[in-house]
Amino acid sequence: MSARAIPASVGVWLLAGVLGCGSVPAAPERATATAAAAPAAHEPAAEAEGIDPARRIVFLGDSLTAGLGLPADESYPSLIQRRLEARGGGWTVVNAGVSGDTSAGGVRRLDWSIDGGAAVVVIALGGNDGLRGLPVSELSANLETLITRSLASGARVILAGMEAPPNYGPEYTAGFRRIYPTLAARHGVTLVPFLLDGVAGIDSLNQGDGIHPNREGARRVADTVWKALDPILGEIEAESAR
Repeated sequence: MSARAIPASVGVWLLAGVLGCGSVPAAPERATATAAAAPAAHEPAAEAEGIDPARRIVFLGDSLTAGLGLPADESYPSLIQRRLEARGGGWTVVNAGVSGDTSAGGVRRLDWSIDGGAAVVVIALGGNDGLRGLPVSELSANLETLITRSLASGARVILAGMEAPPNYGPEYTAGFRRIYPTLAARHGVTLVPFLLDGVAGIDSLNQGDGIHPNREGARRVADTVWKALDPILGEIEAESAR
């Protein structure tokens, strides 16, 4: 399967601090399902009653995915859950976003996050790596591990690109940006070139920190991800109907 990209026009993303406004937690928070019949917070995703792993979508990310600063039902994965409920098909979103997380943190908690199975894994990590100036080679290796292990579990993968701040220089910024399309093409996974396309740098779409989307910004992020997700769900449903 060849990589598929959702077009994006990406401007300069000026970030004031680490996504999530804190260091990576020593013990990652538990993923929580966002369906109407979701389990209580911190309940392991695999133990949620009535969630079919063949209809589960896991969002692995940082504070942008966790919805820092927003009500729980206004994070972009929660907004996508509402679209799925309207669409039908029994799909359930598990929001495995942890504020302050990095690609290495994602690797450490991937197995827990997809325990029991997942039909789709959305990987939306790297922003904190860029803010910390993590070598491009290390970010690439971590993201590749996330992709290959997710694919090996039987899940489809969506890779959401991030941008590095410009203070590390144009060479680092360009190398960082190339990681995402390169890995998507190499492994034949769906690419969202920039998770915050059309949101980053726009004051009216972000909270006061200038980093995290507000409610309207989260809706636009959900729109961007939905364009990549909806066709995949259609393919899975068609295959299961055969």
